[in-house]
Amino acid sequence: MEALFVGMMSGTSLDGVDAVLAAFDSHGELTVRAEHALPYPADIRAEVLALQQTGNDELRRAARLANKLADLYARAVNALLAQNGVRADQVRAIGCHGQTIRHAPQDGYTLQIGNLARLAEQTGIDVIGDFRSRDVAAGGHGAPLVPAFHRAVFAHPERARVIVNIGGISNLTLLIPGHPVSGFDCGPGNMLMDAWCRRHIGQPFDRDGRWAATGQIDAALLAALLAEPFFAAAPPKSTGRDLFDLHWLDRLLAPFAPLAPQDVQATLLALTAASIADAIARHADAAQEVFLCGGGAFNHTLVAALGARLAGRHLNQTAALGLPPQQVEAAAFAWLARQCLAHEPGNLPEATGAAGPRVLGAIYPR
Repeated sequence: MEALFVGMMSGTSLDGVDAVLAAFDSHGELTVRAEHALPYPADIRAEVLALQQTGNDELRRAARLANKLADLYARAVNALLAQNGVRADQVRAIGCHGQTIRHAPQDGYTLQIGNLARLAEQTGIDVIGDFRSRDVAAGGHGAPLVPAFHRAVFAHPERARVIVNIGGISNLTLLIPGHPVSGFDCGPGNMLMDAWCRRHIGQPFDRDGRWAATGQIDAALLAALLAEPFFAAAPPKSTGRDLFDLHWLDRLLAPFAPLAPQDVQATLLALTAASIADAIARHADAAQEVFLCGGGAFNHTLVAALGARLAGRHLNQTAALGLPPQQVEAAAFAWLARQCLAHEPGNLPEATGAAGPRVLGAIYPR
């Protein structure tokens, strides 16, 4: 008998919500049957960005935004099921990441919002969320959470692999036979490039890296960006908009003579490629296979820049391993929901720094 789960992800890129219908067989093997995506309306995106910074009336603003997010999540779930002829009572649970608005594990908390009780009410399905808090309570970063899932679906007994998720933030999972599986955030993925695009050309992202391709990398600026201590810090580590935002970029740009916006964009793309390649060289030099997932896997200019820095390693998308790049993170939260209901650990202490394996998630019954 197969068990159906819905997995949902809305990440730091703030482009929208991805949902997948995932089927698990009796051995825990995963098949993604369908996917559905809804873009964030402009007002939701703006409200999420505003809550990244401290301000007035935060509790009310966060609660109202959580309701809007829940409504959007419910629309995505209900459309996914309707399009595939699946009833709500056939789905065991929804695994929903929620939207991160603060990530401060150094202060003992991480905050994802989305009113999951409202989501359960509107879908008639049990919802499991708040996956990061239990890991943080155990002394971890609560991130990255996907390495345990990557191990389950992408590990090979003989081949040394790195799975690179390029979302708003980039993170790595190191799948090296004979070594513990580990992973960590390695720096900004699409987040800074997207923000720079919105500021200068009014577009939500740089499709295929075309705008970046018109610029020239400024070597001095790239060196200044890479001097950020986060890049040299040893794992486990995680990051987000709390560090890598336009305020951070503007501060580092200040000493430089005005640069053409497209040159800054080219340099930000080089930052993403360099931070990923450097992390692989430093922590997974034995890996000869690198597989990409997340939205950055579709940025042709970024993929070419990364390939040029990977010293002959084989580079491909996770689709070559059976799971398309745009489905991986949503599928991970379907898997995490299943782990929660089975009372099985969902974290990897080697990746998050937690004191040990922990069952992740809180259950909101339908």
